Order: sequence, then C-alpha cells, then structure tokens
Amino acid sequence: MSLCQHLQAIETVIPVPANPVCTECLALGDTWVHLRVCQSCGHVGCCDSSKNKHATHHFQATQHPVVVSAEPGEQWAWCYVDSQLGEY
Repeated sequence: MSLCQHLQAIETVIPVPANPVCTECLALGDTWVHLRVCQSCGHVGCCDSSKNKHATHHFQATQHPVVVSAEPGEQWAWCYVDSQLGEY
C-alpha cells in the first residue's frame, strides 16, 4: 500500500513544541490523554482518546489533513482525509 497524497506531500515535519499543551483543554480546565500537531499550521490539539478531541475538531474546522504524534518516541503521521497512518 502506498502513502496517500497528503502524507506524501509532507517534506518537512512541523516540530513538536518544547512543552506542548492543548490550549483549548487548558481554557476549559480539562486535561488530555495524548497530543497531536497539525502539519499545515502547527496547531496542537488533544487526541480522540481525550474527552474533547480537539485535534479532530481542528481538522473538521480547517480541513488540514495531517497530524503527527506529539508523544516522545513516536514518529507517525495520520491523514484524516484518507484515514491512513504513515511514519516519518
């Protein structure tokens, strides 16, 4: 299986901030499980295992297709449009 066009288009991964947080969760006084970084704009949002699912909501609002894991040691990307996982 080949990578979708969105994953193939990533030439440089937008790095994870030094101390990533989900600012939407912080504003609500909530916590998160894991964080994701949008590869179109750098937005950091919580994963779908988190109560608020801010990374997915960001995709739904912007149509930015790809996020990467912000978790230490993980090097994978997810395309929301094609529901495809890739590594970088």
